[in-house]
Amino acid sequence: MKQKKFILPESEIPTAWFNIQAIMPNKPLPILHPGTRQPLKAEDLYPIFCEECSNQELDTTNEWIPIPEEVRQQYAAYRCTPLVRAYELEEALGTPAHIYFKNESVSPAGSHKLNSALAQAYYAKKQGITNITTETGAGQWGGALSYAAKKFGIDCAVYMVKASYNQKPYRRSIMQCFDAAITPSPSMSTRAGKDILTINPNDQGSLGTAISEAIELAVSTPNCKYTLGSVLNHVCLHQTVIGLEAEKQMELAGEYPDIVIACFGGGSNFSGIAYPFMRHNIQEGKKTRFIAAEPSSCPKLTRGKFEYDFGDEAGLTPLLPMYTIGHTFKPATIHAGGLRYHGAGVIMSQLMKDGFMEAIDLDQTETFKAGVLFARTEGIIPAPESCHAIAATIREALKCKETGEQKTILFNLSGHGFVDMSAYDQYFSGEMSNYVLTDEELAKYQASADALNQ
Repeated sequence: MKQKKFILPESEIPTAWFNIQAIMPNKPLPILHPGTRQPLKAEDLYPIFCEECSNQELDTTNEWIPIPEEVRQQYAAYRCTPLVRAYELEEALGTPAHIYFKNESVSPAGSHKLNSALAQAYYAKKQGITNITTETGAGQWGGALSYAAKKFGIDCAVYMVKASYNQKPYRRSIMQCFDAAITPSPSMSTRAGKDILTINPNDQGSLGTAISEAIELAVSTPNCKYTLGSVLNHVCLHQTVIGLEAEKQMELAGEYPDIVIACFGGGSNFSGIAYPFMRHNIQEGKKTRFIAAEPSSCPKLTRGKFEYDFGDEAGLTPLLPMYTIGHTFKPATIHAGGLRYHGAGVIMSQLMKDGFMEAIDLDQTETFKAGVLFARTEGIIPAPESCHAIAATIREALKCKETGEQKTILFNLSGHGFVDMSAYDQYFSGEMSNYVLTDEELAKYQASADALNQ
């Protein structure tokens, strides 16, 4: 067996996060205040987020942001994570490509989400906050924040998208193990949830809906702040520990990636693996390709528009300049719940617009087929979200097989699928179906964003 892991010692955990905003040729368009439509200032975010995260969100000048030692100490429980050469997957595909994956599934929460959860919980604790709220799609972020909140002694309330709440009961159990309060969204506990259920009592929810409920709870509860697991700039910043480690590990392997791939919901794990390598494209002229893999049922990068839109369904968030399919979007109940989000992060949207990255959309059955092949060759059952990155990697590796080119491909294994086995059951039984957003549906949802830009 040729399986080889490139693992760095604990001392190599990065001491600073990389802020790509500082080096972008075109800075992202300003985030706008939802009331005044004027560019947002950090203090405008203080009622919702803790102050340090608000400051990081709008920092376009500092290339490196120091990681607090208390956060690095928590990282040391699972970082540095392994970089693995996928020899057996290469052999199964018959490809000359060299395939590497960064294994973020080894964290206590089972995914990359803990990288930002620990940072946000620490900053909240440092500020004297006693309660934090959030939303979660498939449950990875909710599980990670629940763990982080317990580590720093903060109470945590999670609104979980109702479709995932019912599909993934063991994700709920993980959050309960860490003493979090979980509510299926939409719910009758907030004004936003009541309004949605009044229109459709059987609404299965969306990340946009759960965000609305979590923010409403945060701003109406004393000494409580909202936290987010993807999309926003400070979240993507914290995830860059992934790519910074991978850089050093690729050096140990004696290679440099021609292609970097990650699944894409709001952009947290994509930014984490991509930004550190992308800086070399921007500053040194390297030609690495960066591919975001999203579901065909939620194609914000491949079929959405670049315009201002709300980050939530109720319109409580600032207006974000991003690729979006509309904040009223109601996603199909695919198993990759973490990818069912209507918009892309502000930084990634600008990078996409400027041609620094590209995107593909994939059907659900193709991604699970790829995930099963990965499990049978590499021994890890991937999360449904991560299956998208694996499927995109297989596509690129097979292109190398056709052309005979030997390219180096790096993808991020964002999490394991050990509590997603009901999805695999559906795949193996032949009951899994694909869902592609129609042009008519896309136009209907897009209208909600278009109206904000007139």
